[in-house]
Amino acid sequence: MSLSDSNHVHDEKREQQNHTSTDQEDIEEQERAHFQRVINALRFYRTHSVKRLLQSEKYFSELPAHHRKLLPNFQEHLRNVKTAIEQNAEIIQLIVSNTDHMFENKDHGPAKDGVTQPAGEFYMDKVKSTIKQFVRDWSEEGKEERNACYQPIISEILERFPLDSCQASEVSVLVPGAGLGRLAFEIACLGYTCEGNEFSLFMLFASNFVLNKCKDTDIYTLYPWVHQWCNNLSWSDQVHSVTFPDINPSALSPTANFSMAAGDFLEVYTDPERWDCVATVFFLDTAHNIIAYIETIWHILKPGGYWINLGPLLYHFADMSNESSVELSYEEVRKIITKFNFDIVKEVTHMRASYTQNPRSMLRYEYDCVFFVAQKALEPR
Repeated sequence: MSLSDSNHVHDEKREQQNHTSTDQEDIEEQERAHFQRVINALRFYRTHSVKRLLQSEKYFSELPAHHRKLLPNFQEHLRNVKTAIEQNAEIIQLIVSNTDHMFENKDHGPAKDGVTQPAGEFYMDKVKSTIKQFVRDWSEEGKEERNACYQPIISEILERFPLDSCQASEVSVLVPGAGLGRLAFEIACLGYTCEGNEFSLFMLFASNFVLNKCKDTDIYTLYPWVHQWCNNLSWSDQVHSVTFPDINPSALSPTANFSMAAGDFLEVYTDPERWDCVATVFFLDTAHNIIAYIETIWHILKPGGYWINLGPLLYHFADMSNESSVELSYEEVRKIITKFNFDIVKEVTHMRASYTQNPRSMLRYEYDCVFFVAQKALEPR
């Protein structure tokens, strides 16, 4: 799988850097600095996680003796947690070791100032989220969640572009917000030309590792819930392991046309009438301005092309300090879609789906998603 990098600053969307200079050198230096910050966060995972573990050990040691006596297995559990953290850290190190020269059109060398400081909570939360993303996209345990979110998209693509009546390789499908790439991979496996687009370097590093370095099934083990200290029915749930990948990514046909592009969706995709289909899953609400997303999707779709969407509207920048966004109800979003020369040809509300949920947790979140298929009109109206 090839991976290309657009020429822009790769800050995570919740913590974008402001820059007024248009000097290419400054932009590239900011890219290198962010690249190294993400690498630093991944490398800091073990230290950060063990620090939390040591807090638990310290507090336990300060409990009254008769209270400690009631928890004879607690220290053993903490040892199991530490073992799980160490295993996760080994996988993360493998991911980091495969980031050199991963972009085919750009080399992110070290930033001038270097990055040696411990990563902040924002970046560490991203690392933990990425670990859970392996479950969603590349484990047997994530199959139910994938089926709820990805299968409706795949089924619609097959219905709109039937394999028995079209040349699949001539049908181009774009998947913005591709995460670890499973949906885009599955679409490419069917024979369609498919490109995944992702903004987050954490996701890009992880998808690069799975798609380019994993050569068999269930060869790696992660402990995705080891950081969940609350809402466990059993201590064993916290150290429950998951293996990945559940399928062999290298088994993709050598003739398959599959790629991943790094960068901001609005900046990368500017060519008009380029795509036959745009598939978005849990993506629309990542926008500062959702109208800009809708406009870009309309712009890049061919006349008669389809936009297939599934997801909620959990606007990522709502109520976030130093960030601005416009938060629209689905009714308003729907009106804007139709004003952009789209016909909504299928629509289902209250489709239940989850996102990187721990199936063993005593607390789980579920979304009532909207699923729609919108077709770009053949002629301007």
